[in-house]
Amino acid sequence: MHAFDVLGDPVRRRILELLAESELPSGAIAGVVQAEFGISQPAVSQHLKVLRESGFATVRAMGARRLYAVDAAPMREIDDWLDHFRRFWDQRLDSLATELVRGKRERRLAAVTDTPTDATTDTAREPDQR
Repeated sequence: MHAFDVLGDPVRRRILELLAESELPSGAIAGVVQAEFGISQPAVSQHLKVLRESGFATVRAMGARRLYAVDAAPMREIDDWLDHFRRFWDQRLDSLATELVRGKRERRLAAVTDTPTDATTDTAREPDQR
């Protein structure tokens, strides 16, 4: 199964979010997922199986319990693939950062010179006399 097919399911994404916080027993995962999605315990087990078989999760036995954890390798592969597309949003984020700095500078200069900026201009001025 392709990584995006695995991550395309909201239940599996939620399970990975839970596992990103800490290693969890299958019962704890099932409890959260059943409450949030209203699916059965066997359905949760199937999602865990998909995550395990696709390499997104690992499982280890601890007595009678099964503890699940995230395996970062497939995440790195997705990150590498996404790297080809980062330039599309990085450029926009850089532009946003520039505009934020420009706005801070304008507000700082306005405070020093006591000149109101467009955002702080008093709109309750007397009407123009013509």
